[in-house]
Amino acid sequence: MRTLAVVGGGVIGLAVAWRAARAGWQVTLSDPAVASGASWVAGGMLAPLSEGWPGEDAVLDFGAAALARWPEFGAELTAVFGESVFVADATVTVAMDGADTADLRTIGEWVGERGHELGWLDRAGVRELEPMLARTVRAGLLSPTESAVDNRRVVEALRRAATTAGVEFRAESVDSLTALPHDRVVLAAGAHSARLWPRLPVRPVKGEILRLARRPGVTPPPTRVVRVRAHGRQLYLVPREDGIVVGATQYEAGFDTAVTVAGVRDLIADAEQVFPGIGEYELREASAGSRPGTPDNLPLIGALDERVVVAAGHGRNGMLTTPLTVDAVLSVLEGTTLPEARAADPYRFATANSASTTRPQTAGQTKIHGPSHFSSVGGIR
Repeated sequence: MRTLAVVGGGVIGLAVAWRAARAGWQVTLSDPAVASGASWVAGGMLAPLSEGWPGEDAVLDFGAAALARWPEFGAELTAVFGESVFVADATVTVAMDGADTADLRTIGEWVGERGHELGWLDRAGVRELEPMLARTVRAGLLSPTESAVDNRRVVEALRRAATTAGVEFRAESVDSLTALPHDRVVLAAGAHSARLWPRLPVRPVKGEILRLARRPGVTPPPTRVVRVRAHGRQLYLVPREDGIVVGATQYEAGFDTAVTVAGVRDLIADAEQVFPGIGEYELREASAGSRPGTPDNLPLIGALDERVVVAAGHGRNGMLTTPLTVDAVLSVLEGTTLPEARAADPYRFATANSASTTRPQTAGQTKIHGPSHFSSVGGIR
């Protein structure tokens, strides 16, 4: 039987391990603390359309292809978990001033031109859908296909599914990919992936998030995901059975995951602008994680050499892009390429001085050995 090592136990690593085991691989997953990183801190939004922006065509197309896979993928996880992993079935993005309203129109028009459904809402339309939102909301976009999941239910369902499929879990760190004895290796260590494959263009982007519990008698939470453009800043409110998830800050702070007073203050202040009743909720948890960012906001998915496959750099869209990433990784392991994932080719950042570097063999290509070199420049949105 073919053996596979998966390095990293977040949502990507768990999903790859599960599906690979189900496909006949003997899988070992190594992580000192499975599901304790960015996947545990996430909000669970599946919203590639609402985040669209002109010029980021590849990001939109990749996210939309991932979103299209979620109904089937989510149904499988729901069957494993025993309860639905979904917490909302639509997303409303709202604007608080004129400039933000103009940005919403830009998004709506561009995404619509790309063939996706977004509906314009005036002030009355927003309040008709979500009457508990502030009267100062100017306008909104309704995305009826952008749902949300409970990220913690998702990772627990994936852990159960992987266990049932025969995945062996090892609570240990991996210091060298070459030391692993397996036939193939999938590197899915999130923001830590560059430690194991130097110069991989993945960096940590800090994000703080709040979990609020609804107290008896207080204003009920929105029924849909509410994304907010508040005076140039972005915020989201994701409903849960017992309250709301509020997120998220975004800092270039290395692997610092301390929750700051300023971060909590800003999240609450912005949330109160759009949902005044939030002040009566219980602050149950404040946490931070390290999102794995890349220079162009697309992940890195593909073969790094004849043995190692990378699945990292998913930024703030790890939960959204999981089903597409799994399909892409399984395709690479079988020697093919998934068309919808071509934009995530890890060799797209190859520098000019590494022009002699050749990607590893896939179906129909000649095997040529070569080192991997990547540019580390770039920023985030």
